[in-house]
Amino acid sequence: MKAPWPGPRIPSTPVSKGRLSRSRISQNIRNAPPLKRNAILLGLMMLTAIGLYGLALVSAGSLLVVEDPPAQADVIVVLGGDGPPRAAQAAKLWHEGRAPLVLVTGYGDCDLIRDMLVRLGVDSAVVSTECLSLSTWENATFAQPILTGIGAKSAILVTSWFHSRRAVKRFRFVMPQIEWISLPAQRTVSLWRLAINGDGVQVFKEYAKALLYDLRSSLVQDLPPVQAGLAS
Repeated sequence: MKAPWPGPRIPSTPVSKGRLSRSRISQNIRNAPPLKRNAILLGLMMLTAIGLYGLALVSAGSLLVVEDPPAQADVIVVLGGDGPPRAAQAAKLWHEGRAPLVLVTGYGDCDLIRDMLVRLGVDSAVVSTECLSLSTWENATFAQPILTGIGAKSAILVTSWFHSRRAVKRFRFVMPQIEWISLPAQRTVSLWRLAINGDGVQVFKEYAKALLYDLRSSLVQDLPPVQAGLAS
């Protein structure tokens, strides 16, 4: 009697070493005691977070910064929040003759920045303040009637380097009739030092803020009228 036909032989699919290794790691994690498994998962989450944090800092220069070529303008607008470097940048631009007037906008340190500007040699008679705004959104909205009142056609926007893209997008959105030139304060520390100080966290948070501002701008069609006074 003839042996039955065994049928076609199906070749086995080779398993790559990397895939096999990942499978073993997953199995080891599943089989580990709960305490050890939780510790491993926590470690993996921390490594992922550190990697994302580092990637955010390395990419900030290309994703968060807008710096235009230096040009002449009618006014320099300085945003409050990180006073010393922004004041220094605005004073430098004023001494270069980039614009004759300076407007400081932002609750909290507007008067402090004005005093810094004066100490850095800026004529106090050309510095005005808007001290009511609490956010970048309000900085632009509250500055609008002031800049319209002085007939500004062009303006230099000074803020922190990592805040520049979101800030200039907001000001251009609110006042498209004004030519906005972004000349932010420069980063003065290495990425390594930035990663371990408070500014690194602010850079990381800026990605989420920029996304939220883009979403909000897409939803807003008409801006409400705002009454803002010009304090000297």
